[in-house]
Amino acid sequence: MPADTPTILATSGGLRPGSRTEIEFSPLVLHAIELSGVTGRAPKLCHIGTAGGDQRHFQAWFDAAGQAQGITVSHLNLFSMPNTGDMTGLLLEQDVVWVGGGSVANLLALWRLHGLDQSLRLAWEAGVVLAGVSAGSICWHVGGTTDSFGPQLRPVTNGLAFLPYSNGVHYDSEAQRRPLYQGLIADGTLPDGWATDDGTGLLYHRTELVETLSEVKGKGTYRVTRDGDKAREERVEPRLLPGAAG
Repeated sequence: MPADTPTILATSGGLRPGSRTEIEFSPLVLHAIELSGVTGRAPKLCHIGTAGGDQRHFQAWFDAAGQAQGITVSHLNLFSMPNTGDMTGLLLEQDVVWVGGGSVANLLALWRLHGLDQSLRLAWEAGVVLAGVSAGSICWHVGGTTDSFGPQLRPVTNGLAFLPYSNGVHYDSEAQRRPLYQGLIADGTLPDGWATDDGTGLLYHRTELVETLSEVKGKGTYRVTRDGDKAREERVEPRLLPGAAG
């Protein structure tokens, strides 16, 4: 069931420890499903774990979370070969695509190698809700900060650019993130953009940010813009989702 308009939910959250399973889907994932408009049947969510190397144990956790929460989970794998001959067809059958965290640099390279970038654009334009965490947030933007290359964060500037902004993830939890993100915007390496504390997300309809959201009380989202040779940061209070923690 397609959303009314092309929709992306880019987050620094979405999963948390489960009560009977290793993980469970927290309010940001559940809101992505709500955005799809699905009713009368189990929602269909396709997990793409390229950034983490398509780890089968994590996929089993994802499956268990879906079963416990009434969500039909599938996976689109690229290791050691694509697990489907029709990636576009698989994605178009979904209500939501959730992209996991890990190496955004590797994710982008492999998606382009296999043509998954084009399949995702078609799914987005058809109304499948695209969502994800960390690497699964940066990928939809022009770029952001990443540990794909080592423990010292570096810029990534070759995102899919479905959204014409940069993206800063884990803004409050990793010390290098905030100063590097601001510096890259200040010197023009990255365009103006949006940043998310852990547990928050950015909701876009087409390429317009329409709302920021949180599944954790007290967390923030931020608009970061270039101002001369400096960066200007403005906190944007997110709307707290039902079931938010703490």
